[in-house]
Amino acid sequence: MNNAKPQTIDEYLAPLSKEKRSALEKLRQTIKSAAPTAEECISYGVPAFRWHGKMLVAFGAATKHCAFYPGAQPLKAHADEIKNYDTSKGTIRFQPERPLPASLVRKLVKTRIAEYAARNLV
Repeated sequence: MNNAKPQTIDEYLAPLSKEKRSALEKLRQTIKSAAPTAEECISYGVPAFRWHGKMLVAFGAATKHCAFYPGAQPLKAHADEIKNYDTSKGTIRFQPERPLPASLVRKLVKTRIAEYAARNLV
């Protein structure tokens, strides 16, 4: 049994169920399209994207759901659009058979980028 921590997003996704891997791969591709200059990484044990050296967004899989971590401010900004999802501060949880819509993910990523730009973090 290999208990090594994943060093890449591909390594993180490899052992997941087909459904979770598919949902998270779709999320990964949507994040890349919304932030093409962001760098993939593993942060705190989950797949993430850095933008200008700052943590932009992350995602992951748990036993009973998948999650997207765009941060608290993007969730506040799009509260009406996420009201039907299970959320907590900075997190949206979803079932792999019902992945987040690409349009929503793009909005959340772009809102996060705008947040960093407004705070002069880049």
